[in-house]
Amino acid sequence: MNTSKGTVRFFLLLIGMCGLSCIPTAAQNWGTPVWADEFTGPLGTPIDSTKWGFDTGILNVNNEVEYYCAPSTATGGCQTTQPNAFIDGNDHLVIKAVRLNTSTLPYSGSWTSARLLTSGKEEFLYGRVESRIMLPTGPGIWPAFWALGSSSAGLSWPATGEIDYMENVPATAGQGPTVISSTIHGLGYSGGNGLSKQYKFPSGQDVTGFHIYGAIWSPNMVQFYVDDATKVFFVRTAADIPAGTTWAFNHPFFLLLNLAVGGDGSWPGAPDASTPTPAVMTVDYVRIYRAAAIPAPNLGNPSAITVKAGAATGNTTTVNIGETAGSGRVFLSCSTNAPKATCQIQSNDALNPNTVDFSSSATASATVSVFTTTNARLLPQGYRPDFYGPMKSAAIAAAMVILLMVLARMWRTLRRPRFAVGTLLLLLGGVFVGCGGGMSTLPPPPGNGTPPGSYTITVNAYTIAGNGTAPDATASVLLTVN
Repeated sequence: MNTSKGTVRFFLLLIGMCGLSCIPTAAQNWGTPVWADEFTGPLGTPIDSTKWGFDTGILNVNNEVEYYCAPSTATGGCQTTQPNAFIDGNDHLVIKAVRLNTSTLPYSGSWTSARLLTSGKEEFLYGRVESRIMLPTGPGIWPAFWALGSSSAGLSWPATGEIDYMENVPATAGQGPTVISSTIHGLGYSGGNGLSKQYKFPSGQDVTGFHIYGAIWSPNMVQFYVDDATKVFFVRTAADIPAGTTWAFNHPFFLLLNLAVGGDGSWPGAPDASTPTPAVMTVDYVRIYRAAAIPAPNLGNPSAITVKAGAATGNTTTVNIGETAGSGRVFLSCSTNAPKATCQIQSNDALNPNTVDFSSSATASATVSVFTTTNARLLPQGYRPDFYGPMKSAAIAAAMVILLMVLARMWRTLRRPRFAVGTLLLLLGGVFVGCGGGMSTLPPPPGNGTPPGSYTITVNAYTIAGNGTAPDATASVLLTVN
């Protein structure tokens, strides 16, 4: 057993013996892993079949060239006496990719490698997931530590969701040995449109040394980190996905470890004569932790919001939030029952405007904004624009003045009162018919925007210790549209 790993195990054992009472429960702690593989045992120890299974054969994905082997596979160039995945006797899992021939044609099986997964053995929902890994580099080399959503709900990729804790490809594909990427994929934001960010190692470090790759996964939020779980570099939430798509990460997932080799047209590109064979990926451990319970956030008593109806307008209120220092990030969302109105959250969190960070503080704030829709009048099909209200009154008054002038002239010139009165009545009837049949004009059409009234804005808070079935805290904001 290597010394550093033995020290880690001793520390974890000590925590387990004393229980959570040894650690202040006020702040977030992760305790001992709820699931782990430390890959202990002498060289040749079988990989734990209660934890890991293997994908085998040519999977026909991503223009790759490898044939995946299980330790028992004897086809496709796989050798049971020299498996592509094995325990090395130094508390490591080794995954190696081996060249069989120089073909770079996708799905040619010109390399062998291994792909391990926990599907059907360990599927988990939320927690902190990490693995300590040392990676190979070279043209075509594509190692990954990732998770896929369970297909038990009858969904298929990408609707099931995918969380890539770590992927590394050559510099020709945009990374190289000093850069890795972390990504989430779902229906409508998958493949090249996945929500992703690169992490660049500090000077003097790269993927060829051991590093920890992981994420804190909680309801409606995934936070990625490298080496230190308190130093998150990338946060994505349910508020960040494209409009009209669905957050694909509130159901069970399983883990995968693999070493792929790209072919022609693949993301990493094809291998060449300089690609190492075997290319070796070394895994020190894989661990899953559960967050300790923390108090629900206090969302205070946000002040009411008033906005004007009949215009595309908005207004804001501030939510002051209290939480235990050290308890981590909280995801905030809002909704309103006002018709055709929207709301949004804006915090000062540098990594995501929809979250507030309690890693080192017990207080935070966020601005809630609401926007109404213009109350424009839509003319229904066949609607005859008519004079009504003040316009109609003015038109009738003008017509009356003209008729009186006509009547006076007729009286003076024709001296025929009965004719003048009859003519006046006939002309008045024409005026009223022409103006819409007297006072029986059509009513104005209704507006199609946010109507005046009293409504509510609901602000929800989700912590990293939540179960996702309900918010950890909720606040209501009175909304008046007048």
